[in-house]
Amino acid sequence: ERTATDLRVAARAESSRDLLLPALHAVNDRVGWISEGALDYICRRLTVPPAEAYGVATFYSLLSVKPRPPRVLHVCTDLACHAKGADAVRRRVEERLGPPGESWQPSPCLGLCERAPAALALEAGDPPTADVYGPVLPETIGDGIWTGLPGSGGVPLNDSSSTTSNGAAANGTAASDGPRARQTGDAGEPPAEAAVPQAGQDGLVLLRRIGVADPASLDDYRANGGYAALRRAFRLGPAGVIREVLESGLVGRGGAAFPTGRKWDAAARQPDHPHYLVCNADESEPGTFKDRVIMEGDPYALVEAMTIAAYATGCAKGYLYIRGEYPRAVRRLEHAIATARARGLLGAGILGHDFDFDIELRRGAGAYICGEETAIFNSIEGFRGEPRSKPPFPVEKGLFGKPTVVNNVETLVNVLPILEHGAQAYAATGTGSSTGTKLFCVSGGVARPGIYELPFGATLRELMDLAGPVGEPRAVLLGGAAGAFVTDPDIPLTFEGTRQAGATLGSGVVLVLDDSVDLKAILLRIAEFFRDESCGQCVPCRVGTVRQEEALHRLSERVDERDLLLLREVGQTMRDASICGLGQTAWNAVESAIDRLGVYR
Repeated sequence: ERTATDLRVAARAESSRDLLLPALHAVNDRVGWISEGALDYICRRLTVPPAEAYGVATFYSLLSVKPRPPRVLHVCTDLACHAKGADAVRRRVEERLGPPGESWQPSPCLGLCERAPAALALEAGDPPTADVYGPVLPETIGDGIWTGLPGSGGVPLNDSSSTTSNGAAANGTAASDGPRARQTGDAGEPPAEAAVPQAGQDGLVLLRRIGVADPASLDDYRANGGYAALRRAFRLGPAGVIREVLESGLVGRGGAAFPTGRKWDAAARQPDHPHYLVCNADESEPGTFKDRVIMEGDPYALVEAMTIAAYATGCAKGYLYIRGEYPRAVRRLEHAIATARARGLLGAGILGHDFDFDIELRRGAGAYICGEETAIFNSIEGFRGEPRSKPPFPVEKGLFGKPTVVNNVETLVNVLPILEHGAQAYAATGTGSSTGTKLFCVSGGVARPGIYELPFGATLRELMDLAGPVGEPRAVLLGGAAGAFVTDPDIPLTFEGTRQAGATLGSGVVLVLDDSVDLKAILLRIAEFFRDESCGQCVPCRVGTVRQEEALHRLSERVDERDLLLLREVGQTMRDASICGLGQTAWNAVESAIDRLGVYR
């Protein structure tokens, strides 16, 4: 008989629907799936209609309402892994474990693109554990690795006590019987700086502490310049902080490129209270892993940046919504938040000032659509993660119907150098319309995949020279699945430069593809991704993504002008009529491949 101990989150006798997702996680983490009885118990405790709770539980790919083994393997089959041989890995796993189903399943991007092809094993228990694998060599896959033998050394998913003062997992053990090496917890996983080829170099801004400061040590963070920005923020006052951010020219780094200062100013002026801050750490765009590296390698920077954003906009509560496929980032941030709270840097009277602010970490459960800012609100509130119609905009009516500021991880950590060095110094880097530096996620056919930091205005050629292309690149996918293919290496990497080239910087994805990659298969994978990730709320996207995939399947067998015409009509309809960016961008990469690369000529 399962008791409230197994439902430790749900047992907080509160009639609050916003606890629904944490409660579902609690059961899924402990047992491996959510039974009818457990779901009924959660519904009674939180006063949520069972039909609605079932709709939420079945919305997320990491949750299950059907019996399954405690250990489930997620094998990435998305773009970066596909380009590095994920199909062979998938076939090998299928030989060992049978068809996809209860024990393993193909997965969209796991955010481990620098280690492609990659896999993630999540194992329920007390505590739940996670094993990260990558790069996976098909010929080294063995039964014991994937089935999780007792004592295999998995590390707790969300237990900050598993991290020692030097950032190593206290109970993680490296084993030599896995692909290259079994990646178990912090001891077996490569350090965060392994994903940063520039780590330790002069001139870095956002990545300057990664590989230099211990990510688990608050003292080390402060010794390397941490919390200087927050102290200056208190000297400037909320209006002064917003003025600095406005004058810096900082725009959002998630893809939309909306001016951050304008968003903050609009939210701060709203008379309705309370105000909320939401950090969008649900980076699920295929090929994107920059936010993961920041959260794993410099977690206190994000905590400090969120505190500054909350101070400027009058928020007393912040939610850090992080994707469920990032177990190490979850552990690092939980540890950082708890430490900051214990040291008076979160909570009441921060640094002795009349300012109260705290952060609650919320784990996503496998839904790309929750990267859309209003879908995050629904997910946090305990509803299906479906986007809302706009207007009203989040700064007017967002989370719980109150004014809300939403920024992603990279955008927020940019605020630190702005306050440390001043808006003018920040704006002196980059170009007039694209100020500061940008993080680029480089993967695919390169010798040194990873996160690169360059000032805006550097060209694609300069970035690729740093990464060292292997062979002759045929095309580069900028912006991920929602981006576009380009062939000109001299495109300036700025918002205006990529727009002029008919592409987008998006979230900073740079996927390099050479002649060894089947572009038709890549386009099919993009179409499958959007079909799977469409929330189904609006007809243009729900139907259009299916029709797009069907047409691409036919075109991969035989080129027919009627299918090409159909693709254009469907793509334009999705772009014009979809409720959110998923449907509006689902056709972008396919269109660019047809028009620029002549894939179906």
